[in-house]
Amino acid sequence: MSQPVINRLCASDAAFPERLDYLLSYSTVEDLQVDTDVARIIVAVRERGDQALLEFTRQFDRRAVENAAALEVSSKARQAAIAGLAEEQMQALRVAAERIRVYHESQVQQSWQIEDDAGSVLGQNISAIERVGVYVPGGKASYPSSVLMNVIPARVAGVNEIIMAVPAPDDELNPIVLAAAELAGVDRVLTIGGAQAVAAFAYGTKTVPRVDKIVGPGNKYVAAAKRAVFGRVGLDMVAGPSEILIVSDANSDPHWMAMDLFSQAEHDEDAQAILISPDAGFLDRVQSAIEALLPTMERQEIIRAALARRGALIQVEDLTQAIALANRIAPEHLQLAVERPRELLAQVRHAGAVFLGRHTPEALGDYCAGSNHVLPTSATARFSSPLGVYDFQKRTSVIECSPAGAAELARTASVLARSEALTAHARSAEYRFAPQDSPSCD
Repeated sequence: MSQPVINRLCASDAAFPERLDYLLSYSTVEDLQVDTDVARIIVAVRERGDQALLEFTRQFDRRAVENAAALEVSSKARQAAIAGLAEEQMQALRVAAERIRVYHESQVQQSWQIEDDAGSVLGQNISAIERVGVYVPGGKASYPSSVLMNVIPARVAGVNEIIMAVPAPDDELNPIVLAAAELAGVDRVLTIGGAQAVAAFAYGTKTVPRVDKIVGPGNKYVAAAKRAVFGRVGLDMVAGPSEILIVSDANSDPHWMAMDLFSQAEHDEDAQAILISPDAGFLDRVQSAIEALLPTMERQEIIRAALARRGALIQVEDLTQAIALANRIAPEHLQLAVERPRELLAQVRHAGAVFLGRHTPEALGDYCAGSNHVLPTSATARFSSPLGVYDFQKRTSVIECSPAGAAELARTASVLARSEALTAHARSAEYRFAPQDSPSCD
């Protein structure tokens, strides 16, 4: 018997928990060989800077670049990319960029302060990160949407300088990526990729200034490099494969649901696409739609592999059980394709983004709904959030005590400090309510 195009599970089966765990398992443990290669690249860039970048660009991107200055895309070339873009594409970029900007403007945090009865002030100052490095996959794969999603929140947050790294293997660089960078407000575009770009961002070279935070997706070498430099620079996240989980009743169009599953499965063979429904007949119709539509897809082999490896149609008792299962899975994208989705939304605790109703496919969120498509994967939605303006802002605590307030607080601090046997802490506080005990400077 041939392997089914997608796995079928029933939540009432005794073996269901084990089968589900198997489908959900995805090892994010580092590949030792990848880590070894990445460590070598990072050391080379740290020690030899631009020279190492040029060597790796020739080796991995097959580009004969003679000097580091040639790695930067000129402002003239970026403007030419916009001028040469089809009007339909340019208009789509503008619409998406504006919606993303408006959405993220609502996330801007403000400084604040409070004052107690003794006149002491507590507060928090909000300031933007100074310099951010944005990594964008390049070459034949073009992701202008990733440019917009990573750059616009940083710009809204007030980041001073945004530098984008995008590889150009065989000197191929899609103009729409450059157009998106120009539209979003990137300050500099450098044609470097892979672990070497991450290393350059983390340590700096003569051409590439060290950044404070690195954001953006990449392959396993980029992910490994981000893990390796974390702590020296900030990171957005180290993301796993794309995920979609659809909760549907029996009234959704099965062809719509099949295509929505495909929308994430086409990313790569490790992507996960799951649909949950209480209606077995509906699941049968979705499976038939999958089998009918799959041969029409340009990336059908990738979709087929993803569905067979980690995809599933799951039958549950009711929609309440479906949401409980969704919370257990904590998906990157959760679609609620049901009659009254807001009733279920109140029960959702763990998801990167929730798409309400049959007319809200995940694909709209990927491009132009306005919310960010950089989302937590691999169940990290249990404790992580989508990329946003807050990822590009820092919070600094501010404390100012009046003399009376200091004397009052110092007594409490003294007791706690001496409880911890930290005498200098205690005496530092005690000087504020017993200044006569302070040593003289005379």
